[in-house]
Order: sequence, then C-alpha cells, then structure tokens
Amino acid sequence: MQEEKDQELQETVGGENNSETTETTGKTPEKSPESTIENPKSVDSHESEKTEPTEEPTDPEPVKEETEGKTDPKPVKEETAGKDDDVLNEIDESNAEDAEDQDNQHRHNIPMLDYHAMSMENLVGELQRLVKNEKVQAIKKHVDGIKYEFDLKFQEFIEQKKEDFINNGGNELDFRYNSVSKRQFNEVYSEYREKRNQYYKNLENNLKDNMANRLAIIEELKSLVNVEEDINTTYKQFKEVQEKWRNAGPVPRNNYNDVWRTYHHHIEIFYDFLHINRELRDLDFKHNLDEKIKLVERAEALEKEEDLNKAFRELQTLHKIWKEDIGPVDKEHREEIWERFSNATKVLHQRRQDYYKDLDKIHEQNLEKKKEIINAIKDISENIASNHKALQQQIKKVEELRDAFFKAGKVPQKVNEQTWAEFKEAVRGFNRNKNAYYKNLKKDQQENLDKKRELLNLAISLKDSEEWDMATSEMKRIQNEWKKIGHVPRKYSDKIWKEFKDACNHYFDRLHASKNESHKDEIENYEKKDACLERLKSFELTGQRETDLATIKSFIEEWKTYGRVPFNKKNINQKFNKILDAIFKKLDVDRQESELLKYGNKIQQLANAENDRAIANERSFIRKKIDESKNEIRQLENNLQFFSNASEDNPLVKDVIKKVEKQKEALETWMAKLKKLNIMQRNLEKEGLDEETGDSQEEE
Repeated sequence: MQEEKDQELQETVGGENNSETTETTGKTPEKSPESTIENPKSVDSHESEKTEPTEEPTDPEPVKEETEGKTDPKPVKEETAGKDDDVLNEIDESNAEDAEDQDNQHRHNIPMLDYHAMSMENLVGELQRLVKNEKVQAIKKHVDGIKYEFDLKFQEFIEQKKEDFINNGGNELDFRYNSVSKRQFNEVYSEYREKRNQYYKNLENNLKDNMANRLAIIEELKSLVNVEEDINTTYKQFKEVQEKWRNAGPVPRNNYNDVWRTYHHHIEIFYDFLHINRELRDLDFKHNLDEKIKLVERAEALEKEEDLNKAFRELQTLHKIWKEDIGPVDKEHREEIWERFSNATKVLHQRRQDYYKDLDKIHEQNLEKKKEIINAIKDISENIASNHKALQQQIKKVEELRDAFFKAGKVPQKVNEQTWAEFKEAVRGFNRNKNAYYKNLKKDQQENLDKKRELLNLAISLKDSEEWDMATSEMKRIQNEWKKIGHVPRKYSDKIWKEFKDACNHYFDRLHASKNESHKDEIENYEKKDACLERLKSFELTGQRETDLATIKSFIEEWKTYGRVPFNKKNINQKFNKILDAIFKKLDVDRQESELLKYGNKIQQLANAENDRAIANERSFIRKKIDESKNEIRQLENNLQFFSNASEDNPLVKDVIKKVEKQKEALETWMAKLKKLNIMQRNLEKEGLDEETGDSQEEE
C-alpha cells in the first residue's frame, strides 16, 4: 500500500528525533487522524507518565589530550562530516536508538497499517495483537498511531451519541454512555504501559552500568599513550581495550554518538602515538581502509535496490558498522573514503525525496476524493428524506461515504485539519437534519402508541377465551392491524411489543393444546412413524438383494398400518420416501418399481380414509398425468421426424430419444398406479357389498 510504504520510509531512517524520557500531559488535539505522527513523545490524554529513565549517565568528559603540545582536538572529520545533512543525522539518531537495545530494531519489520481507515473495534484488535506478540520497545510509534486514531474516532462517536441523547429529550448533565470498545482499549493500553514501564525500569540500570564501563575503557585507552614500555606490549594492551569496548554493551541513546566520537578520537590519538612503530599502525590503517571500501561499495550498490525501505535499512546497518566496528584510516585516504560513503548516502536520500514528491501528487488526488465525499454528504443533508424508509437508506449511504472517507488515504499536511473539520461538520449537519425529522415524528408516534395500546387491551381480553372460532378470527385481525401501525416512541417499543406478543402466544398456545388433545390418535401415529423412521435410518444393507428388499417392504407395510399424522407433522412422509429412494438406489431398484412400492403407502392411506371423493381426486390426477405423458411422447416422436436424415449419434437426436424413453417409463408407472388404485377401489366395493349381504342375512 502506498501509505504503508510512505509511513515505513519515514520510520526506517528517521528514527526518533529525541530520546524518549517522558510522556507529555495534555488532551489529544482535535485534528485529522491523517496527521503523520512524527513526534516521538506520545500524547497521553489521561495522565503524565514516566516511561524511560530520566536520570542520564554522566556525559563523557570533554575530549582533551594530555600529551605535550596538544590542544583540545575536535571530533574526527569523517565521523561528523556533513553534520548539517539531514539524512546523516537521521541515520545517527536511528542507530543510536537501536544501539540502546538490539530488539528495538524489530520496529522496522512491523507493518505500519492504515490505522485511519480502521474502525474502533479493529484498532482495539490490532493493539491487542501488537502488545501480545511484539517487543514492547519496538511498537511505540504503532501504539501512538493507534491511540491517536482511536481517540479521534471515539470523540466523534461519543459526541454523536450525546447529540442524539439531547435531541431525544435528555438532559446533557444526565448523559452517560458505556462503550465496550473504549473499555477494552483502556485495558489493553494500560497493559502496554505497564510492560513498557517495566522494560525501561529494567533497562535503566543496565545502561548506566554500561555507560560507566565505557567511560572507564576510554580512560584506560587514554592511559596507553606515552607509557614507557615496549611498544609491542602497549599495542597488545590496545587490542585488549578494543575487545573490551566491543563487548561493553549498549548505552543510553542520547549518549551514544558522543561516547563513540570520544572513543574514536582517542583511538586516533593512539595511532598517532604509534608513529614510532609505523608497521603496526599502517597494518591497522590498511585493514580499516579495506573494510571501509567494502562498505562504500555496498552503499553504492544500494542505488539499484528497488525497495527503498530495504535499501535504507541496509544503509543504516552500514553506518553502524562504519562507526562501531571499523577504526580510522590514514589521513591520506580519510577524506576521500568518507566522501564516497557520504555521497552514496545522499544518492539514496535524493531517491527518497523524489519518492515523496510523487507521493505529494497522490495526496492531492486523495484530497479531491475527500472533497467529493464531503460534498456528497452535504448534498444528502440538504435533501433529507420525508419518510422513514428513504431516510434509513440515506443513513446507510452516509455511513458508506464515511467509510470511503477514511479509506481515501492521506491528504497534504497543510489542509489536513481543515479537511477533517469539514468532514465532521458535514456528517453532523446530516445528523442534525435527521434528528429534526424524527423529532417531528414524535406526535405521530404517540398516536401510534395509543392505537397499539387499544389492540393490546383487546388481545389481553381474548387470550383466555373458549370461543375458538370467534377468538381466532379476531386475534388474526388484530395481529394484521398491529403490523399496519407505524413506529412508537423507542422507550415504549420493546415493552408494548413484548406484552402484545405474550398475549397472542398465550392464546395460540391454548388453541394448539386444544387441537392436540382432540387429535391424540394423530399424535400417536406420528410417534409411531417417527420411531419407524429412526429404525429405517439405522438400517444397513446385508448385501443379499432379495433379503434386503423384503426387509424394506416390511418397513413399507408397517408404515401403511399407521394412520394420519397432525397437519404440521406431515412432512415425515416426505422424509420416509426420501430415505427409501436412497436405499432403492443402493439396491439398484428401477424407478418404476420403487415408485410402485412407495405408492402402496398412498393406496393404504386412501383405503383407511374410505373417502370416495379423495379416491376420485386421485384417479383424476393420475389420468391427467397419463394424458400429459402421452401428449409429450407424441410431440417428441413428431420432433424426431425432423431428424429423419440425421444419424442416431447426433446429440440432438440422442437427447430426444432419451426424453421419449423417460416419458414412456413415466407412462408405465402412472398406468401401474392407476391399476393399483382400481384394484383397491374394487376391493373396497366388494367389502361394502359383503357387509350389506351380511346385514341382510342377519335381518332375515
């Protein structure tokens, strides 16, 4: 993302311009959350908090040479050349920060997300992730950015809630709002501060001890000059001092550059002292020059690195090695090698400057997008809807525009606050007009409340009625009337709805209980069918087709013996047939046979009902299906005549033939069903005739 790259570039090289010692006290200023947070001091709107040790170790004593004929020297030119150059100062500052704690370098690898585009809930989640998973000293800028954006969004959110509260008749002094997001944020932020304070507390003593140790090493280095002993012995002691220095540990970042300059100054004095043994000195000078040439070549190669962030992190590391690991070179090459290194640094700096020029153009484009969004919100505000449904759509649209504003990206710093202020005013203008509309609805809502209370009283009067036909019809009528009535005041809405729903539920529960009592047989049938269905579900095929088919038929026969089930439970028959279809498929039973086996269930139901009209309807339905199948077959066969010259392999011909065969199979099935239905009816008629004959014989 463009903004992430921008932020990371700013973070990578710049570091923090001052040492982190305390947090300032004060309320977060109201300005656009798009502001780049460049000040390393966190703004805490709650309390002033000490975060790092404020008692700093004593600075290295002024660099003075005690040897005869020497004056107070200035720091080595190669280490301070270009001091006015911003990029060199930035690198020094960042290396000083990393030198205090190596884990702090990890901050370069933690993505700086677009916190401006994130919701309060997402900001809390990201803060939790950082505090849980990252080094506390490496996430300061991330936490500051999250806190800044969260405070702005929460301030806007709470102001709107207060405005809504007042517009609904509340007193400003009585306004209270319990925000879950705010409570969660405070908890996580407190955890972060505790971890941070503990970290700096532990770090403080270690840094002070290391600083004292390094000052002692400098004193030891100074003492090697002009000693009256063998130069080889002195040189050996010098190497031991260098080794001690390399292992002396980190010092406070605000002392880092001074103490290194002092150390290197005395290193050079020692090399001057070695003029009596040029061989030793020149060997070191040559080694140091070779190493610095390697660093310069690596720095120059970074010009071709496409990833600017990666290039600057590498450059920062090279400067650190130059300062900490490699000693001075002879005066003849000192100026030249430093000039090459400095120039390579400035080349990358210029690339970054060019990048930011392009970024400014993007910010201008973002500004235009945000102006369009602000104007769109203003346009909606000036044309507020005149009904609830349309206004709800406008509210949704404004929310979409609001999200788009946050996702539009950064704008030029000079118009940052102005853009944010215009956006907030546009949103508040819409909210004021929206609230004014709903305020005018209060009169209508009160009338709606009176109407609903009348319906509620009527429902309560009917809930224990025993006149089922009249009461049921009336209950349904008042439920429909309730739906037609508009909104009521919010503070009554839930309560009156609950009372009305409870009265209706009470009545219909009694009605259903009454029906259940009168249909015990149907309930018993349902329970039996349900048990049969569960056994069918657990049935497993044995692999013997005839045996399995006989078992399935026994399930069907059992199912036929159970009568009708309650109307609201009739889908159990569909479940039964669905399971049968799956089993028949496994047994490779053709569709017609399976349909006829299942149809026996329908035949049994018709026989048990002894309803001539139902039987007649079933016969009429089957005959209709037979006619439809015949007509479809006739039409398809006519279509085949158009393909008289076509091969049977023709896809269209094959498709028509397949459809004809399918319809013929269906016709056979319907004919078989009609036959079963006729047999069942004749059996019923025969049974009826037998009963009449038996009755006549008894009378005789």
